Amino acid sequence: MELKLLTAADVAAVMEIEQDLFGSEAWAERTVLSEIENPFTHYIGIFDGGLVGYAGLNSVPASFSADIQTIAVAAGSQGKCYGKLLLEWLMDRALQLGAEQVVLEVRADNDRAVGLYNKFGFEQIDLRKRYYQPSGVDALVMRVQVNQPIVLGIESTCDETGVGIVRGNRLLANALHSSMDEHAKFGGVVPEVAARAHLEAFEPTLQRALDEAGITIEEVDAIAVANGPGLAGALMVGIGAAKGLSLAHNKPLYAVNHLVGHVGADVLERGTVSLPTIALLVSGGHTSLLLVRDLLEDVEFLGETIDDAAGEAFDKVARVLGLPYPGGPQIDAIAATGNPKAVRFPRGLSLPKDMEKHRFDFSFSGLKTAVARHVEKAEILGEEISKPDVAASFREAVVDVLLTKAIAACEMYDVPRLLLGGGVVANARLRQVAAERCQEAGIELRIPKFSLCTDNGAMIASIGAQLVMNGKAPSSIGFGAESTLDVTQVQTH
Repeated sequence: MELKLLTAADVAAVMEIEQDLFGSEAWAERTVLSEIENPFTHYIGIFDGGLVGYAGLNSVPASFSADIQTIAVAAGSQGKCYGKLLLEWLMDRALQLGAEQVVLEVRADNDRAVGLYNKFGFEQIDLRKRYYQPSGVDALVMRVQVNQPIVLGIESTCDETGVGIVRGNRLLANALHSSMDEHAKFGGVVPEVAARAHLEAFEPTLQRALDEAGITIEEVDAIAVANGPGLAGALMVGIGAAKGLSLAHNKPLYAVNHLVGHVGADVLERGTVSLPTIALLVSGGHTSLLLVRDLLEDVEFLGETIDDAAGEAFDKVARVLGLPYPGGPQIDAIAATGNPKAVRFPRGLSLPKDMEKHRFDFSFSGLKTAVARHVEKAEILGEEISKPDVAASFREAVVDVLLTKAIAACEMYDVPRLLLGGGVVANARLRQVAAERCQEAGIELRIPKFSLCTDNGAMIASIGAQLVMNGKAPSSIGFGAESTLDVTQVQTH
């Protein structure tokens, strides 16, 4: 006996059971096929020398609800607990999908089915008179609440202290403290300053998150923390806090990958991450391109920057132009009035000779140097430069190479969607060109709201919740900070 998801190839076998059990009330074959192929339905079958039972669940992302479509067991296989097995699978899947309630309809004269549902905690909430036709039998509408895990997530990989709280796929709180102003005087992030700032900010940020969620720490079911990649000293602060909370309050602890967290943020925005997806993550510390086939089990690294991250290049070019830190917002602001075609700056690792070894890698060091040489040359010649033009041209080069490679990855791997994450996604031109190019290429573009794009605790909580909802074991207490953690390692055990 085995359980497996149904496909179009199983429709004929389903129809045999449908017609035998339900006669004139059986679904039409085209209805069964459309149900199985619906992206929001999940049909499972029990096979024991052939199909002997099946069940279906429908759940629209971000609805926080699931509907049991049907449960049917062949007449000759009833009394073997197959219906119970099917219902258990549906309830597990509802939990994984973030449903906070499961609803169903059942014939009022089906005492065996009603009894089974009662054992799983279903209660009648409505009655639909003469619902089933042509028999005219009433339908009982039943519902059970699903207790989704409350997970607290901690983010401290760089200069932002984040504490987020989720219930399943629902965002409850996203408290954030940035030490950016403290780093501005140095023109960039100083690791020791960042670590000290995390120490000072963690407790009040934790309390703000709990207050925003309206819960106490005792109500939290699990704790998740980013243990890499990131600044080692900063990571240690968040990990130490997470371990302390876990031990003090006897909560399971999950060590998760910061970069995969950016992908998981989309769950909080839309209720799910549509897979597979190409993920372009762009920040001050990372510029990475990923192929995500499964959020917890199959994340493939495609490429990354081999020198400066995109956000780092923005900061350095801003310094060349005499603009304050952080450079990204400053360049974005003055570039709005500049000509993006004024200066043709280089696009790193984009020549044909780069394609074999660095097809999906990035390089911004040469671009940064080209901007500096352009400015120096103008100063030597006594020529006045247009800062808006230089900023716009630099920004255009960064955006061009980021999206050219991301869309090329979508096309190469036949993936019809692109997810953007990271602080640089706040860049207006990046968002605009991404929308234009994705529309031209027939690619779905997904960009979480800005508060979920930057480093934050909610995205870490989201990954932690997915691990809990899918029955993954907690991490051991002995894990540590891994500043160069491989993106394919979603959880550190």
